[in-house]
Amino acid sequence: MAEAGHAEPDPVRDPWRAPMRLALAEAERAALAGDVPVGAVVLSADGTVLATGHNEREATGDPTAHAEVLALRRAASAHGEWRLTGCTLVVTLEPCVMCAGALVQSRVDRVVFGALDEKAGAAGSLVDVVRDRRLNHRPEVIHGVLADECAAQLTDFFRNR
Repeated sequence: MAEAGHAEPDPVRDPWRAPMRLALAEAERAALAGDVPVGAVVLSADGTVLATGHNEREATGDPTAHAEVLALRRAASAHGEWRLTGCTLVVTLEPCVMCAGALVQSRVDRVVFGALDEKAGAAGSLVDVVRDRRLNHRPEVIHGVLADECAAQLTDFFRNR
């Protein structure tokens, strides 16, 4: 049993805490620009940060400027090809249908997210696009990494609007 104030080690989620903190910092950049605070990081197979992104819909007027899509575009550019096999996308909020589709199309191996999105989540909450057996690629899904911090960032943003 863990001591008071100390959580039990979680071998599935703990390795993703540091990259999720990078995604949280990206999300803060979105909030400071007046956009919904969602941040994403794409890691190569060896754990190197290939790219980051945060929501830029308000700044650009582009409805597709979600953190995940921007990070995937930048990662593909850095990687030198659109297939991001071996890569992991870490994002503060469960991907929507558009972003889940982009994850499948980019062939990432894994998606790691923090907060659930029960209204629009497409990685298990509302629908499960990323693990749909009818599709040609199904990334591994790990959820709940720093979930409370990710959810609090969103709650604080909307409370202050």
